[in-house]
Amino acid sequence: MKKRNSRRSGLTLIELIVAFTLMLVLSTMAVPLARSRVHRNRERELRLALDEIRKGIDKYKDKCDAGQLGIQKQDAQCYPESLDAMVEGVKGSGPNADVKLKFLRRVPVDPLTKKREWGVRSMQDDPKGQGGGGQNVFDIFSKSSDKAGDGTPYSEW
Repeated sequence: MKKRNSRRSGLTLIELIVAFTLMLVLSTMAVPLARSRVHRNRERELRLALDEIRKGIDKYKDKCDAGQLGIQKQDAQCYPESLDAMVEGVKGSGPNADVKLKFLRRVPVDPLTKKREWGVRSMQDDPKGQGGGGQNVFDIFSKSSDKAGDGTPYSEW
């Protein structure tokens, strides 16, 4: 009588079920971690965009207060008229009269709405309001209605 080779190759049904169960458990743990990482990255990008625009507004205000910008609207209180004006540039005054001073290279994209649109508050608006005066650009905020992990709306950042 011949001996049969009883070695087998491949996986049994139970081994496959155990392997798939382990993969399912690991993937269910990984998905929330990946989502929170994406969420944190968007929040970081939002902070950077807000900071970039606010620094541009501050530079504009400093130059205007120092008398280095051309003629300004009276109700603007030395703040830019719009974000686009900061990108296009403003004529200087005095020795810089023929030079356009720019304060932003471009309006950053809001990472939450994926648009180059920002809510704008003027100096005359309510600090907690959603803007609307339009006399100048004193501050900006995200138009997203979402809330951060701590419960604060992104529009209040």
